[in-house]
Amino acid sequence: MTKEVSFIDLGLSKDILNALNDLGFTKPSPIQSECIPLLLEGHDVLGMAQTGSGKTAAFSIPFLMNIDPNLKVPQLLVLAPTRELAIQVADACSEYSKYMKGVKVLALYGGQRYDVQLRALKQGPQIVVGTPGRLLDHLNRKTLDLTSLKGLVLDEADEMLRMGFIDDVESIMATIPEDHQTALFSATMPAPIRRITKRFMHNPKEVQIKGTNQTAPDIEQSYWLVRGVRKNEAIIRFLEAEDFDAAIIFVRTKSATLEVAEVLEKHGYSCAALNGDMTQQLREQTLDRLRSGRLDILIATDVAARGLDVERISLVINYDITLDSESYVHRIGRTGRAGRAGRAILFVDSRERRLLKNIERTIKKTIPEVGLPSKELLEKRRLTKFVEQVQKQLQSNDLNQYQKLLAQIQADSCADLETIATALLKLAQSERPLILPPDPVFKSSHEIRDRDSRSGEHRLRGDNRELPKRRERRDVGDMDMYRIEIGKENGVEVRHIVGAIANEADISSRYIGNIKLYDTYSTVELPKGMPKDILKHFEKVRILNKPMKMSLVGGTSSGKRNRRANKSEISDNGFTKKRIRPPAPKF
Repeated sequence: MTKEVSFIDLGLSKDILNALNDLGFTKPSPIQSECIPLLLEGHDVLGMAQTGSGKTAAFSIPFLMNIDPNLKVPQLLVLAPTRELAIQVADACSEYSKYMKGVKVLALYGGQRYDVQLRALKQGPQIVVGTPGRLLDHLNRKTLDLTSLKGLVLDEADEMLRMGFIDDVESIMATIPEDHQTALFSATMPAPIRRITKRFMHNPKEVQIKGTNQTAPDIEQSYWLVRGVRKNEAIIRFLEAEDFDAAIIFVRTKSATLEVAEVLEKHGYSCAALNGDMTQQLREQTLDRLRSGRLDILIATDVAARGLDVERISLVINYDITLDSESYVHRIGRTGRAGRAGRAILFVDSRERRLLKNIERTIKKTIPEVGLPSKELLEKRRLTKFVEQVQKQLQSNDLNQYQKLLAQIQADSCADLETIATALLKLAQSERPLILPPDPVFKSSHEIRDRDSRSGEHRLRGDNRELPKRRERRDVGDMDMYRIEIGKENGVEVRHIVGAIANEADISSRYIGNIKLYDTYSTVELPKGMPKDILKHFEKVRILNKPMKMSLVGGTSSGKRNRRANKSEISDNGFTKKRIRPPAPKF
């Protein structure tokens, strides 16, 4: 489509146009211009586009046009590979449909209580967004009815393939009535994805959009690898260490905007949350406060920050990394406006390095790592500010009154003035002490990668001597061993087991111990004392369309595994004590 079009030209409803206007959308992106007309005409669509190209709006907007608000059953189903993406898509659908009375959106994913999801399903959502494992579980329980489904979307199909969910996806698609419209989006098109398009889609129209691969050159970028302290503690350190006029902190969810705002307020920062629950009037009032200098920090989601343009913003902190690389470009573009220099900091969890590499490929440059601001730097900056405050008070005209009080304190305490001044200095620290405890000690990411590489070389050479520091990463306390009734004969791989456990139980992969594959069954180590409701749920969780039927075998200790066990692990599953990479970000 060569002619530039507007959202009005696409024939969208007034309700959706008003929602897009509130979000600051001025014109459709290339993939929106291509896909929206095709989906409105009733075609199946196969979209090949990099994440961050605007495909969520490209598929949700046309399907929303066909939603019947009076029909309280699922009419649109969106499959997403991770919990974060499912929440993000659900939030976007809620934003686009906020003027459509009676339309409800529900996200279904592992890690959330079933009773919460069951109550939400009984309220009759028309749009359901979920991860394959949890959706398939609801279908097997018959708590999710898709008989009235009008539209199906597979978002990030290649990522679902990579995470081992493709069989679950096919099982879900096989249960859906044939009379529905399908849209599939994928950055690449491997053979299994192409097979799905041939089996489940009807003469799909193909749309291929290339990424923009650009970033602002005047923005200084860096990332911090999350370790040693929690992110809500680290954010305070970085804000103290940076000189900025105004800042915006990006998080993934609406609830996170409030949580981070609460932390910053406790530390005396003038901040406000910016999320989709705010009315347009409140949003404008908040932005006016930011522009005028009455507000210094915004904590926002990607959707809520659409169209945000404030010249004062000189710092962007990505508290939660984006799931797509081009959204990162849009985020950091909020700073460095009007020819001013900008600064962007990205928090990266150790399980999110793949996302960091995607970003670096998109912007065609390596983002340097920075360390957590040290105690020495923070002490120096706090002392400087404190001295400035003292200097300001020395110019005050009412010091005589306090000199009399000081003389009285000296007489009562029998202490010299220097000792009294020291005590008063300690009292004046308030919640920001001038003397901080020692920093946590941890290695840089480069050292960790080098150590991991050496560990792998030892294993490949058959060298079974102990590597204490490597073992420390997996030492999470006592472990219990569980048996699952699916093995090599079923085609199961370690990644399938990791994906099922991580997504269904909200467990980070670093808490998943040794996984051993046998012909008819497998064993996995999990932290001792797993909640009974999770274990009961695992009895019904399916891998490759077969129930896990997890059962407790016995206990062990992650700190007492012998060399024979290490060797067995290598022969059984091909892993060499290397940390299993999770299929999704930690929840």
